[in-house]
Amino acid sequence: MSPFQNITIQIVLYEESEEMVFKCLNNLKNFKIIILDNAGNYKLKKEILKKFSISKYFLENKNLGFSKGHNKIASHVKTDYLLILNADCLIDQENVLILLNAYKKFKGSGIVAPTTYDFEKKLTYNGGSLVENESKNIITDISGDTCFKSVLGSAMLIKKNDFIEVGMFDENLFLFFSDDDLCKKITKLNKSIIQIYLAKAYHTHGVSKVKNIFKRIYLKEFNMTFDELFYYSKINRKNEKFEKLKKKIFNYLIKLFLNILLLNFKKVIFYYARILAFYKFKYNR
Repeated sequence: MSPFQNITIQIVLYEESEEMVFKCLNNLKNFKIIILDNAGNYKLKKEILKKFSISKYFLENKNLGFSKGHNKIASHVKTDYLLILNADCLIDQENVLILLNAYKKFKGSGIVAPTTYDFEKKLTYNGGSLVENESKNIITDISGDTCFKSVLGSAMLIKKNDFIEVGMFDENLFLFFSDDDLCKKITKLNKSIIQIYLAKAYHTHGVSKVKNIFKRIYLKEFNMTFDELFYYSKINRKNEKFEKLKKKIFNYLIKLFLNILLLNFKKVIFYYARILAFYKFKYNR
């Protein structure tokens, strides 16, 4: 079997530009590709299907999030391997095959990921320790294939059976911390998380594609706050993150009303999103 026939590339979209998606897909024409668009952009789907051969294309009327979106795609994957890929992570076919060969080379591989750069060819963050142990701003300059505790969900090659066996992504995590959580579960299978030195991709961590500034602030602050609370609740029932945020909520409420009076709508959205996430976690999860 051709290696191109044994990998499905799965991409979850949400308000990415046509230009960005086309750049991503142009590099991957020989692979099976499944797309799920959480923004339900029919026009974008129509333009993509004019130019590219897509195995399946899902349009969602409701934003399912990163985790649930990828889980839905994975249930339709028929190949042995799947590559979880962000549209803003540019990797070509040659480097995908380097990932596949590395996976097969290293016994006990669980997830393999590329080494990433920005468009000025400067190294960017991709692999490191778990978020509870180390900041994602610490970039490790590797000189060969390197095992890490976690890699970003922007580009992960994994066996479909392993992904299914560990329960896929935790759908309670909308967007953030889902990659750390998945890496933990793969590690429990006694399998390794490996950043492959010669597999190169272009990706800048943490840049939102949502154009509307108020929507962007809300989505980031609400989901970051809720996902962080949920992730740390899985680590420790006492959940120090919750206790720290609990002490800040009264202050957040004051700042919310103050910024309403000042008509500072960016700050209004910022505090409102964090407060809402706190109460959702506390009462409705």
